[in-house]
Amino acid sequence: MFTRKAGRVAQADSVVVIGLGRFGGALALELEAQGTEVLGIDSDEDIVQSYNGLLTHVVRADSTKEEVLRQLSVHEFDRAVVGIGTDLEASILTTSRLLTFKHPQIWAKAISEPHAEILVQLGVENVIRPEHDMGRRVAHLVRGSILDYVEFEDDFVMIRTQPPSEARNRPLGVLGLRDQYGITIVAVKRPGATWQHTTAQTVLYDDDQIIVQGPKNLAERFSTML
Repeated sequence: MFTRKAGRVAQADSVVVIGLGRFGGALALELEAQGTEVLGIDSDEDIVQSYNGLLTHVVRADSTKEEVLRQLSVHEFDRAVVGIGTDLEASILTTSRLLTFKHPQIWAKAISEPHAEILVQLGVENVIRPEHDMGRRVAHLVRGSILDYVEFEDDFVMIRTQPPSEARNRPLGVLGLRDQYGITIVAVKRPGATWQHTTAQTVLYDDDQIIVQGPKNLAERFSTML
């Protein structure tokens, strides 16, 4: 009965989350809140019991064993998150087992740079370092002029900030910001209004908020101008 239920979950808009600690548990609950069905797996019975009724399906199991994962129909899921952090061996073995399956797109948590390097060497394309990534993001916010900050691979970022003086009071189409600064302003939010895509005719003012995108060094430099 248990395997059949997990199989049904795998056929829907679903994610398997392995490791229900602070990161994995919070992620699983947020996915459920957004309408995504979650199969939660953890080796700790107390943790499993604490999520009973909160997730679509939750089970205590040893995720380092391929036969166990197959019994849970994990190989049928399209997306898997390995939230195991402190047990490095379990993280690596679990990730290795998932990589033998054809289907899952894998996100794996790393707690250190060496841990992240091992996961990358295994072939994981999406390595997450929550504390490290959040620390870098908050550092940008603390600097003052940057209101929000999202970093992608290849040093590409999107930054929410306010327009510097060089970008105000004239249509974007005549400013030549991409040629001059190597960035693009893709959206604007007026006070009391919603976000809107910018056009060549958009004029920015000092009380607007904007989204700047571009290479990290160029976007940061532009976003910290006065």
